Amino acid sequence: MKPYPGYLFDLDGTLVDTAPDLNAALGFALVKHGFQAADEALTKRWIGHGAKAMVEQALGHQDQPVDDAPIVLSTFLNYYEKHVADLSRPYPGALHALGALQERGALLGVVTNKRTTFSLAILSALGMRQHFEVVVCGDTCPSPKPAADPALHACRALGLAAADALFVGDSQTDVLCARAAGCPIVCVREGYNQGVPAEKLGADAVIESLSDLV
Repeated sequence: MKPYPGYLFDLDGTLVDTAPDLNAALGFALVKHGFQAADEALTKRWIGHGAKAMVEQALGHQDQPVDDAPIVLSTFLNYYEKHVADLSRPYPGALHALGALQERGALLGVVTNKRTTFSLAILSALGMRQHFEVVVCGDTCPSPKPAADPALHACRALGLAAADALFVGDSQTDVLCARAAGCPIVCVREGYNQGVPAEKLGADAVIESLSDLV
């Protein structure tokens, strides 16, 4: 894989396996309000469009009205804030890849739909924050992924043209964002792909791990 001047990374399912903590928080919130907890495998399929969408999908899976989503979401967010990195871990090879890319002069950024508070807390807790010149979150721009805005915002912050920033993601949300912005994109095979096989996401290539970038 050719080197790029810059790299934009999705967070959940690409850099960090956050599903265990998200599933724990979702389960806590659902059970507290009289619903059933969800399997982690299902939670992984609901990650990527923000917490509100995840809660709504969890309720819909149980044939429950989304009218209950606001109260469940509030409980989820309060719990998750206190347990954001209890079980989450960087994927194997992620830290090494980030360090190697920086050593060769690449500029790195995060582009996620997760809220800023949670994103920065995870990156700091896992010793990853120092690798990134910019962190663009779901509440940074008026329109989150799959809109182009977050990727373009990150490129401007890094001083790069979109064509010079490789987007590294795991879902169709990432592919659509990258395409809209004009960034090349690769997807990791075992990410949170919302049930769509990596080869069918429409990325330029599929990689097995972040180590493939170096």
